[in-house]
Amino acid sequence: MAGPTPPPPEEEPSSPSLRLRCAVQHYEWGRRGEASLVARLSDANADDHGPDPARPYAELWIGTHPSAPSSLLADGLLRDWLARHPAALGPAVAARWGGDLPFLFKVLSVAKALSIQAHPDKDLAEVLHALRPATYKDGNHKPEMAIAVTEFRVLCGFAGIQELKDVLRTVPEVEDLVGPEDAAKLLSVKEYHGVNEVKSCLRSAFTKLMTASKEAVSEAITKLIFRLNAESKVRTLTEKENLVLSLEKQYPEDVGVLSAFFFNYIKLSPGEALYIGANEPHAYLSGECIECMATSDNVVRAGLTPKYRDVQTLCSMLTYKQVFPEILRGVPVQPYVRRYTPPFDEFEVDCCSLPPGELVVISPVPGPSVYLVMAGEGEIQVDSMPNGEKSKQGDVFFVPAYTEVKFSASGPECMQLYRAGVNSRFFN
Repeated sequence: MAGPTPPPPEEEPSSPSLRLRCAVQHYEWGRRGEASLVARLSDANADDHGPDPARPYAELWIGTHPSAPSSLLADGLLRDWLARHPAALGPAVAARWGGDLPFLFKVLSVAKALSIQAHPDKDLAEVLHALRPATYKDGNHKPEMAIAVTEFRVLCGFAGIQELKDVLRTVPEVEDLVGPEDAAKLLSVKEYHGVNEVKSCLRSAFTKLMTASKEAVSEAITKLIFRLNAESKVRTLTEKENLVLSLEKQYPEDVGVLSAFFFNYIKLSPGEALYIGANEPHAYLSGECIECMATSDNVVRAGLTPKYRDVQTLCSMLTYKQVFPEILRGVPVQPYVRRYTPPFDEFEVDCCSLPPGELVVISPVPGPSVYLVMAGEGEIQVDSMPNGEKSKQGDVFFVPAYTEVKFSASGPECMQLYRAGVNSRFFN
């Protein structure tokens, strides 16, 4: 009788140690201490005494972007490891994106609104990076997708023409800053006039608002807040009006408070997602989400922020499309696994909810993946490992191309995992 089959030789001394150590960003808008999902995930594998209750824990970064790179526990930066082992990316990914991950995976814990912002397309990103590398740190575009973990509130894209006309009729403070000429043009434009004329009127009015003097903005916001507080005693304020009151408390005298009237206001329920293309205005407002994007940190800001504002660039780069964003709910790809597929080559995200005692086998794919254990505990078995490894909340794993992965849930609760990988459509 033959003896037991010997385990395959390890190609890399580091291959069983696919666990990653990931960086936390402590931006001021983040949730503080234990209230932050980012803090709880990062603390699950830390050696210290838990999150600092006074400190904001805003973003967990999983990837190779130099601003906050992930590292393999036993083998230095993931980016350096990939440069030495390009086969881990798979030939198609290595050929298209060089020796690097094309996506950046994040968890966000938002207590306070992020800036009114947009991300440049690839051509503009290269120009901005060349002109101002200290501000625009790379030459890549940054399409992105957010999947709500809790209720997640977002401003995204311009509202429809009818809603914008209602704003000019019912919010005199905005109408005053836009000015009579641009307000009249926007109020009189009809959709049958053609997309370009509508966009031209919207662009002119929005630019007028965003470039108004600080004094004029401050005066308009003072009037607006006084009026809304008075009217709230005799009528129910709209959702947008209540939002504007809360934004003003976070960012007093900021033009972003007024610009909120121009955008779609969206509340995502847990499990719902939206994607944001290049040159589309948006601002995350509150809640916690999984976010995936092309590997970039390029942000053009124009309001609701103490950071550098590039108002002229933002106003000139926007598409001025008036479309309510598509809400994704994930498509089942196998038992317990739903896939979110945005229209970008760089990434897709799978969410796996595994009941106690169940097993899921993730078939090999021709590109790299990263896995985050969001909740619960169990075991991961990667085909380069002879035995499974325990995994729990906060664990992050890098998995090379063409690698089968098995997860089994062993705790009393559902094990929830997220996987980010290159968009499957890229390989078809």
